[in-house]
Order: sequence, then structure tokens, then C-alpha cells
Amino acid sequence: MPPLHETAHTEACTAIRIAVLGLGEAGSEIARDLIAAGADVRGHDPKVTPADGVDPRADEADAVRDADLVLSVNSSHDAMDALRNALPALRPGTIWADLNTASPGLKAALAEAAGAPIPVVDVALMAPVPGKGLHTPMLVAGDAADRYAAILSGFGAEVAIQPGPAGGAISRKLLRSVFYKGLAAAVVEALAAAEAAGCADWLRDNISAELAGFDQRTVDRLIDGTHQHARRRADEMTAATEQLEELGVPPRISAATRDLLLDLRDNGGR
Repeated sequence: MPPLHETAHTEACTAIRIAVLGLGEAGSEIARDLIAAGADVRGHDPKVTPADGVDPRADEADAVRDADLVLSVNSSHDAMDALRNALPALRPGTIWADLNTASPGLKAALAEAAGAPIPVVDVALMAPVPGKGLHTPMLVAGDAADRYAAILSGFGAEVAIQPGPAGGAISRKLLRSVFYKGLAAAVVEALAAAEAAGCADWLRDNISAELAGFDQRTVDRLIDGTHQHARRRADEMTAATEQLEELGVPPRISAATRDLLLDLRDNGGR
């Protein structure tokens, strides 16, 4: 027989009714894991049949009418419509959690549209959901961030709270994306050009060695060096852009880098 505190914890979790709006790849995996953890889940997606264990609902309003927590996992384009469609059926105090990768401005607009009776939580999923589901690390902000964290942590989720209003969590994710997705794009472009030039293996090894040595001092050197040597580096990236064009590889990242360096050279901007 489980200890009394574990029994109380389980009963508290199963008493929570969670609506999942959007049952695509991310939403379906999160719903599946919630059900496996004992949650009472209902869901709606106009294009996807709910998985086993999800109580299918006719529309957003039907899905949220008896929910304590709503997870909006549709898309940034549908996030506001989903909230507006659900608002008439939402009970005061129900937490509306937006898990979409949207701008901080949209997250703040959702909170404003919902109004005080419906606290909006801005949830930033900090890793790809496929394969992780509910265990994808989450950063949350908003008036009910602590309540959201308490509920989902009870089902095994990894939730960190970012103090402040809705928009603060996704802002940090997107700022990281500027670096990480930009780095990935630069690697893709450089290796495509290296393949055309016949030295892809050499460049791949070079990139791997450079990344392996990154630390805080490297970041400082990148920032300082870019500003101090903008003139020379602008010339270098102009030549690199020309080389990619000669190789038949569109120099999207190279050209953008050249333009940034030219701006720093000419205006001293940051």
C-alpha cells in the first residue's frame, strides 16, 4: 500500500481536468503522457482524431467548458482564434497555457484578450517535443505560472518559472533561437558551399573542432572581434559571398553577415 502522501498526491493530480487544443505531433504526445500519468484529458483538433484516452470534444468551447487547465498547442497563427472561440465557455480561474512558439507580443495580447478572470501562462518549450512529450523542458511566465508549474510537475513535467508577465518565457527561447538556428543555418550554407568546392570533409572537421572549444571567453571574443575588426571582416565576407555565388550556392547567411559588418563599419551600430 502506498504511503498516505503519495495517495493524496495521486488524487490531487487525477482531479485536475486538462483540455488540449491542437493534437498534432506535439499536442498528441503531451496528451498521451498526461493520460499515462493519470490525468483527465479532453481535446479538440479539427484535423486530428484524438488518441485513445482523450475525451474528444466538438470544438474549443466544448473542450474547455469543464477544464481546470487548457493547453493551447495548435500554432501561433491559430492561438488567438482558439482563445476567442473558447472564452465564452471558460470558467473564471481556468488557466490558459499557450505552448505555441509565438512572439512575446502575441503572448501578451492573449493575456489582455483573456482578461483578469482567465490567467494566461506563456509556456516556452525549450527542446523539440517529439520523443520527449510532457517531459520536454518548459519555461513559464505569467500570473499563474506557479499554479501551472505545480500542476504539470505533479504529472512529471520539468517546469521552470520565469518571473514576470506573459511573453517573458518565449522571449528567452526566441533570443536563444536567433543564435542557435542562425548557427545551424550558417553551418548548412557553409557545408553546401564546401561540398560544391570539394572540401566538405575538411570544413566539417574544422567546424567540429571550433565548436568543441566554445566557452564564455569565446563568446566575448566573438563580440569584441566583430566590432573591432568590422572593416576587414566586411571585406572578407564580401569575398565569401562572391565565392558562394560562383559555386552556385545562394549566399543568404553570408550576405546577411556581410551587411551586418558593413553597418558596423560605417555606423558603429550594434
